[in-house]
Amino acid sequence: MRTTDNTPAISGRWRRTGGAAFTAALLLAGLGTAAHANAATLTANTAVTWTATPCSTPKHVGDLACNSFRVTGGVTAFSKEKAAKSHKGATITPKAASATPTGFGPSDLQDAYGLTDAAANNGSGETIAIVDAYDDPNAEADLAKYRSNYGLSACTTANGCFKKVSQTGSTSSLPTADSGWAQEISLDLDMVSAIAPNANILLVEASSSSMANLGKAVNEAVALGAKFVSNSYGGSESSSDTSYDSSYFNHPGVAITVSAGDEGYGAEYPAASKYVTAVGGTALKTSSNSRGWTESVWNTSSTEGTGSGCSAYDAKPSWQTDTGCSKRAIADTSAVADPATGVAVYDSYGVTAGWYTFGGTSASSPIIASVYALAGTPGSSDYPSSYIYGAAGTSALNDVTSGSNGTCSSSASYLCTAKSGYDGPTGWGTPEGLDAFTG
Repeated sequence: MRTTDNTPAISGRWRRTGGAAFTAALLLAGLGTAAHANAATLTANTAVTWTATPCSTPKHVGDLACNSFRVTGGVTAFSKEKAAKSHKGATITPKAASATPTGFGPSDLQDAYGLTDAAANNGSGETIAIVDAYDDPNAEADLAKYRSNYGLSACTTANGCFKKVSQTGSTSSLPTADSGWAQEISLDLDMVSAIAPNANILLVEASSSSMANLGKAVNEAVALGAKFVSNSYGGSESSSDTSYDSSYFNHPGVAITVSAGDEGYGAEYPAASKYVTAVGGTALKTSSNSRGWTESVWNTSSTEGTGSGCSAYDAKPSWQTDTGCSKRAIADTSAVADPATGVAVYDSYGVTAGWYTFGGTSASSPIIASVYALAGTPGSSDYPSSYIYGAAGTSALNDVTSGSNGTCSSSASYLCTAKSGYDGPTGWGTPEGLDAFTG
């Protein structure tokens, strides 16, 4: 993620830089003014603050970065709604875990995206893979806490629902543990559980966050039978991307989702791969409308918000027909990513054990992978991002029409500004049931 300080960027391909101490604040109607958290507890009128998870700062030149933020203070959209309903108020302790969830949980997300019935009845027998770097030693235990809290069935190694392997498929020789990537892993596993609680979960841990190792982990996930693979990481594009496409992401019959990025307008890879579903991010809030929810483009500042744009290298897939980008346009679809309207996550490795609220397009990617899993196994020769375009403009998607994530050419303003129909920040919209994700 980008920071507000003057730290020089790492030269070369990857543009992510800065420290995990960066804190951003978002002005939301009803959530107060932007401010740093500086009190022991905060009321429902205090703005939300957050920090990038440590894995958003690459360890080495050439590494990719995760796309997630952890709330450190203020009252989230979920907590504010909870306070309004209880009439008792709500608080959250900055920089510490909460004893109860402070972000949206399974019932909220399922309701927002028209998935309540599908989540209860679909997904059994499907395997959703999460690809991340390094090891989270507490992954299974933290997953159990999340699922138990929400009354979801147990998903364990013992019952065959959960499996954790290295990029070579080993269950015993795992990568070095890393507390930053462990937060990312907890976020990803919990989002799969929230959307597709009946599915099996395969966690594939790459030995580092290089494209080569993460790409090998993608291949291993597919080799182990996953038909749905979520990737919550990215970096700047390069001329090598087309070779990475063929080496790691060209898997017809598999729904591979990738976060569009958290730095606002601008293309990232592997979201730019023509073989994946690029997933943008929204701000999700309850509403009095018929849906009960409303969404806009997630954007905090010129350097923070959902990614989008026009690839400099990847060819346009045949199902994309927008005319302002001659190559691959990002994104295809979207889901909640704004930390201020973020999701509940249980995590314990390297942090105080407890409940946190997370945001970033690291949340939206596993959500969409799980929607694909509820919709069923893709056709063996299909690239499932094409399904979304086949359903474009229908009630199968919630069209997001407000907000922008930066400044782009006036001749292709849709690449950074939401509008009716297709736009870069949110694609064709967010799920409204399964029809847009079914072949």
